[in-house]
Amino acid sequence: MAASTWSTDTVGTSEGFSYWHEAVCQAVLNVSTEAPCAGFRASISGHSLDGLRFACFAADAHEIVRSRSHIARSVDEHYLVSFQIHGRSQISQADEAFILEPGEIAILDGQRPFRVSFPTQVQRVLAVMPRTLLERRAPWLRKGTIRKIGSDSPYADLARRHLLQLALREETPDTSEASLLTENLCNLLALATARDPGSSERLADIQHQQVLAFCQQHLADPNLAPAMVAAHCRISVRTVHLRFERIGQSFGRWVVENRLEACRRDLRDPLQSSCGISEIAYRWGFSDLSHFNRAFRNRFGMTPREWRASAEV
Repeated sequence: MAASTWSTDTVGTSEGFSYWHEAVCQAVLNVSTEAPCAGFRASISGHSLDGLRFACFAADAHEIVRSRSHIARSVDEHYLVSFQIHGRSQISQADEAFILEPGEIAILDGQRPFRVSFPTQVQRVLAVMPRTLLERRAPWLRKGTIRKIGSDSPYADLARRHLLQLALREETPDTSEASLLTENLCNLLALATARDPGSSERLADIQHQQVLAFCQQHLADPNLAPAMVAAHCRISVRTVHLRFERIGQSFGRWVVENRLEACRRDLRDPLQSSCGISEIAYRWGFSDLSHFNRAFRNRFGMTPREWRASAEV
């Protein structure tokens, strides 16, 4: 996952806006930047991963336009997801228009012309996501209408957190972590934009994926419990249990089995040969070493020590 940063402070005043145009095109989408103010200043940082791009920018008042000619020169098809942190954005696409306030999220179709105006200083987080990635979870987005997710909408808070983690963190996440965050983000955007009452089964599938992804991400947390999952996913504890029933398991059994699998993997990892068995068990959320040893033997037919030793034979 590569990361880059651009700032008009690194170039002369007369070059600032043309530099900004190039920076936005590289970090986000092929667009035009218009209506600069005197002494225009802006900065943007971006990351890319497997066809996805994430960026955060702060800038003075200006406009961004994506025209049909821009679209014609694009190789891939994307959605543009925009989270407003500071200031306001005036967004228009086709016959629709709205103002994006701080805390709100907009989803625009990158294959249709749009205009975004920033009347004052602005700070935003952006995600450029392949159409197929989002449409697998939210096929209703194919209708092409721009969507706005209000600051108090269900799942909005979680979606904002994921966008911030992907775009703003000082250290770039590794590929597996970034993929998990992106998967969670897609699920959250699908849940937040669903309007079709007939899509309840699809939403249940998305919700199921969201629950499993969250549990996998927090597997090492000894406090992981149904109530914790329910609070983060904004569903009831009963719904959490129902989502696990879909795969024929209980919440507790799923957590223990996945923790045991993680421990088994680490016990065979040559890079962790100096780590004690108890250290690995505690790292993956086990608080009782006797329980861990019994569970490991019941699951794999040998003790953790025997499993580790068998790799050296």
